[in-house]
Amino acid sequence: MSLNVVILAAGMGTRLGRPHPKPLTPLADGRSILRQQLDHIHTTFPEAHVSIVVGFKMEQVMEAAAGDASFVYNELFDQTNTSKSLLKALRLAPSGGVLWFNGDVVFEPGLLAELAPVIGEGNSFVCVNTARVADEEVKYTLDDDGYINELSKKVVGGLGEAVGINFVSPGDRPTFIRHLDLVDDGEYFEGGLEGAISSDGLRVRAVDISAFGCVEVDFDEDLTRANELDSRA
Repeated sequence: MSLNVVILAAGMGTRLGRPHPKPLTPLADGRSILRQQLDHIHTTFPEAHVSIVVGFKMEQVMEAAAGDASFVYNELFDQTNTSKSLLKALRLAPSGGVLWFNGDVVFEPGLLAELAPVIGEGNSFVCVNTARVADEEVKYTLDDDGYINELSKKVVGGLGEAVGINFVSPGDRPTFIRHLDLVDDGEYFEGGLEGAISSDGLRVRAVDISAFGCVEVDFDEDLTRANELDSRA
């Protein structure tokens, strides 16, 4: 199965309060978040087609990743959320399944190797961490068959945190695209998944990656935790 990888890097990242796009935030090992992601991707999936959705200060992101990815421009980056950035990328990506990351996720390299056989099974999934569930994070619940039921920051009684690494299978991709198109401009991509699940019965697995360090960097304390991870590829 051919694999596409999409990195969502169009946002302004205002909560972290840096002058540059958040994916370009330097880490303790000397690489940016984006460079670390790209290194992990190319190590585990060297044949994957990689695209980066850009918007805020896009020239900086494109310069940092030149030669390692193609680029998709979300010209409404300051008016839309991740649902519309991902929608653009999915419409333009070659055929096949799509693994996508939020551009501010720092993770240990072994995580992608763990996901490789799961991707090979061809089922859509959301990576989750059951070790911690903070109020401001995207949370999830499961249905009676063990598939994702609810997926948003508003979930009450969440079983864990969705960490911002996800996969949509080739067969599920058209349905997901349609629901990303339907949600409001300000919605996160999780809203498109929820809509596809509730309206079309899309079956999305929850893949527990709690054994691997994975941090979505929104605040300085997140960056501190990210720098404590084993980043060696």
